[in-house]
Amino acid sequence: MTVSCQGPYGADGAPGDRADCGDPARFEVARHGLGPLRVCPVHLGPALLLAAGVRWPPGVSLIG
Repeated sequence: MTVSCQGPYGADGAPGDRADCGDPARFEVARHGLGPLRVCPVHLGPALLLAAGVRWPPGVSLIG
């Protein structure tokens, strides 16, 4: 099963923030108090900088 990219913010951001790009997610970013954020290579950098609850240092896992 292929998981779609959740964009740089994930589904828990403000309305309209979700940027489902449709590309397959390749990375999972650990977040504090929230579920992991699954993103494509294009959105990995913005997710680390902009998504809520991202741990520092970031926990990034390859999923695809």
